Amino acid sequence: MLPITPDDTGLDVFGGVDTHQDTHTAAMIDLVGRVLGTEQFPATASGYAALLAWMRGHGRLGRVGVEGTGAYGAGLARLLRDEHVEVIEVDRPDRRTRRFQGKSDPIDAVQAAKAALAGQRTGIPKQRDGRVEALRNLRVARRSAVEQRADTQRQIKTLIVTAPDQLRSQLRGLSTTKLITTCAGLRPDRTDAANPATAVTLALRSLARRHQQLSTEITDLDDLLEPLIATINPGLLAANGVGADTAGQLLVSAGENHGRLASEAAFAMLCGVAPIPASSGKTTRHRLNRGGDRQANAALYRVVLCRLRWDPRTRDYMQRRTKEGLSKKEIIRCLKRYIARELYQIITANDLELAA
Repeated sequence: MLPITPDDTGLDVFGGVDTHQDTHTAAMIDLVGRVLGTEQFPATASGYAALLAWMRGHGRLGRVGVEGTGAYGAGLARLLRDEHVEVIEVDRPDRRTRRFQGKSDPIDAVQAAKAALAGQRTGIPKQRDGRVEALRNLRVARRSAVEQRADTQRQIKTLIVTAPDQLRSQLRGLSTTKLITTCAGLRPDRTDAANPATAVTLALRSLARRHQQLSTEITDLDDLLEPLIATINPGLLAANGVGADTAGQLLVSAGENHGRLASEAAFAMLCGVAPIPASSGKTTRHRLNRGGDRQANAALYRVVLCRLRWDPRTRDYMQRRTKEGLSKKEIIRCLKRYIARELYQIITANDLELAA
């Protein structure tokens, strides 16, 4: 079927884009959802400009739904925002839609355009050109180093379990710090690497030195991260139970343009701490929210644990709700919701004023 051409170039039209690493597929629809056309463009700066020109050629451009605004669609979303085009972040079509309509880039682009037209998705993409984006990049490197260091430490302890008795007795029972220092200082004979006892000593030394290098890398990144977080939002860093790692995660989750969060309930949903209604008939209840940003959820959990240990008000709340019959897990869920409300006020009260 040939694409429908609008009779009036002033007619409102809506766009959708299915993004990939090398190409973006765009689709245009009119006010009643009729497909005006689909086209593929290269995922380059010139391709983004050509895509926008093609969209505007169909009429007065309204909203544009873009998949993957935090990944392959980040460059296109940035250009559209700079050109004052309203961008809506859309998810991929659900399984039911794909089961009936099939799967292709043009189909996904049309579905993104229809989501923008219907207002099914109202998420505003995060901005990727400010200090919070710099914070996110540094945190990616730090998190990778922390995970690798933990893996290295587990590998060291696993090797000790099967090491020769003399070496095992020497290393077993040492604290982690002492263990790493001792293993890094081992002096095995490299010419005897075919001997299992020598090989395990070489492996322990290599892993221990890797652990030390990763620790140095983490410390260097922390020296960059903490001043940056304090500059972005000192109030958040000063909140009870909020450290640099927690504050950094919450700032990244909220995004540079934290005004996209319409309310504290939206922030709670983003962090996966908003209860989900699960009522039916005469039964009224809520269930656990397993969605949202799980790293932000974990950050709020750390704040709860810290306050349960050091904050008298939180401890009193725990005792009161325990007497009411709630379990510890249920109380922690309630506390995460309350803390999300408190921290949302701090995050949104701080005007980044990046343009200043």
